[in-house]
Amino acid sequence: MIDKTWASAEQAVADIPHGASLAVGGFGLSGNPIALITALLAQGTSGLSVVSNNCGVDDWGLGVLLNAGRISKMTSSYVGENKEFERQFLSGELELELTPQGTLAEKLRAGGSGIAAFFTQTGVGTQVAEGGLPRRYDGVGGVAEASPVKDVRTFEIAGVSGEYVLEEAIVTDYALVHALKGDRHGNLVFNKAARNFNPLAAMAGRVCIAQVEELVEPGELDPDSIHLPGIYVHRIIEVGTEIEKRIERRTVAASTGEN
Repeated sequence: MIDKTWASAEQAVADIPHGASLAVGGFGLSGNPIALITALLAQGTSGLSVVSNNCGVDDWGLGVLLNAGRISKMTSSYVGENKEFERQFLSGELELELTPQGTLAEKLRAGGSGIAAFFTQTGVGTQVAEGGLPRRYDGVGGVAEASPVKDVRTFEIAGVSGEYVLEEAIVTDYALVHALKGDRHGNLVFNKAARNFNPLAAMAGRVCIAQVEELVEPGELDPDSIHLPGIYVHRIIEVGTEIEKRIERRTVAASTGEN
């Protein structure tokens, strides 16, 4: 039996070195592996290159690592809701590789599937393909580094000819993900929208570390209900069902006084 459980988040992330690359699950604040992020913050790891849909908010999710100056590069599709992200990017402290959301998802999936690259129509005719997107500013309003020109080719699919841009897969040193349930073999079940980028991030990491709200014994999960097989997961910790889950932007309606 392969038991992949670790005693704590601190132990599970202890060997992540300075300068490591990470694929991190989550969308907004949904499905953030906050226990693993907090443990990584506490141990002082810096110079991280992080691939994630976004970078949390100023005081939650990946935002806590960003605020502490631990992230040197972000590969993301959305950078809103985080003023410190904007400040670091415009000042030249942070490198940003802005990637269309679907393309980012496929780059992670491809990396985990052993696919080196793929062609997509997304980004054709824009700076995504033609280059010139700012990746790093010089701190005084100029662009210090811009995105390169990508290979664009013409293909015919179902009788329709079109241009497609080549996108390379993403593989990272580690992956940090959150799941609802997991067994000791690393099989994971995600909860509704918290599934988001978590399975894809897990696939892309050479070493995947998963935090789960509930740890069960092998055989307790219905095989048809497993969202990510344990072959992609190397370490698993239990964080409990009472772990804090924040809402990025709560919207409520005014009470009408009616039941």
